[in-house]
Amino acid sequence: MNDMAATEAIGQPAAANYTLWELVRYMLGLGTWGFGGPVALAGYMYRDLVEKRHWISESDYKEGLALAQLMPGPLAAQLAIYLGYVHYRVRGATLVGLAFVLPSFFMVVAIGAAYVAYGGIGWMQSVFYGVGAAVIGIIAMSAYKLTTKNIGRDKLLWAIFLASAAVTVITKSEIVWVFLGGGVLVWLWRTPPKFTGRVHAVAAPLAASFAAGAVDWHKLGQIGAYFAYAGSFVFGSGLAIVPFLYGGVVKEYAWLTDRQFVDAVAVAMITPGPVVITTGFIGYLVAGFWGAVVAAGATFLPCYLFTILPAPYFKKYGKRPAIVAFVDGVTAAAIGAITGAVIVIGQRSITDWVTAALALITVAVLWRFKKVPEPAIVVVAALIGLVVHPLLVRG
Repeated sequence: MNDMAATEAIGQPAAANYTLWELVRYMLGLGTWGFGGPVALAGYMYRDLVEKRHWISESDYKEGLALAQLMPGPLAAQLAIYLGYVHYRVRGATLVGLAFVLPSFFMVVAIGAAYVAYGGIGWMQSVFYGVGAAVIGIIAMSAYKLTTKNIGRDKLLWAIFLASAAVTVITKSEIVWVFLGGGVLVWLWRTPPKFTGRVHAVAAPLAASFAAGAVDWHKLGQIGAYFAYAGSFVFGSGLAIVPFLYGGVVKEYAWLTDRQFVDAVAVAMITPGPVVITTGFIGYLVAGFWGAVVAAGATFLPCYLFTILPAPYFKKYGKRPAIVAFVDGVTAAAIGAITGAVIVIGQRSITDWVTAALALITVAVLWRFKKVPEPAIVVVAALIGLVVHPLLVRG
């Protein structure tokens, strides 16, 4: 048993073997180069911080993943915030969250400025054609690694995993009650309560709004209120928030056309970092730079609060057998949902034999050459898309 595991076994947090600025630099890099959406980003964090660098323990990562699945908002951002909290508390959570989100925010603002200036981005569909297929391969490998590492041979966890994957595929969304049900089921099976102790309940009520700028205050207020609502009440990270945003920004407020909304989703997919950063692009199209600031800020502030407010209770009670069992059940359901998301997203990105081949080749390359960086694969896939897609459209 190593020192970290031994320290955790007696219920005390292990001392950090890294500095806060090392973690901030890592998250800044992941936010700059991390392609693939929430599933892939969660997989990168596990690979780099748990397996390779041993900065974060297995149990802390699982607690963070469970919390990110239970709370509304973008999964990858919440997981990053929690990992920053593990050893450096609120200061770590704040700096890590900013480092993870800001690179992709500035990218989508720059793309938004180009989009407005040149009246749309025609080449983006060609890029997305190749990148979307490669991303499916990246996500599939991340899901495979999470599954083999966390599910093991436990039949109950496998049942929860398969049920969650099936629900995700059928409903095309991630349902929080499946995660809660999985956690409660494992808790009751492994450590049934005796109903003689006190019950601890944690609630994290939240109200978030954002206002700034010198443009249209009324519109900025609408943007802030709407995206705060989206960040506060939408579960399932990027997979679920896309149809929710469509209903608001296209149908209800008519801020964007269908074409613009599709382009906004494409921007989120071809830029690194969290998929939900598309809210910054949408905000820019609606009200310029300050619209982007308000939309992104209002989306991510709730997820930040929903992470740091329950975090102390996760740290304090997280090692109890009942909590460990609950987290194991939630984790199994979360990984099942991630695996189901691979199928759902694949149905949208794998449209012909070329994209199918790209996805399979990506899996084969990552399987055979474990040190190949994902950004290199994404760049190659983008170039293939730029060449092949126009030929297929003309043909």
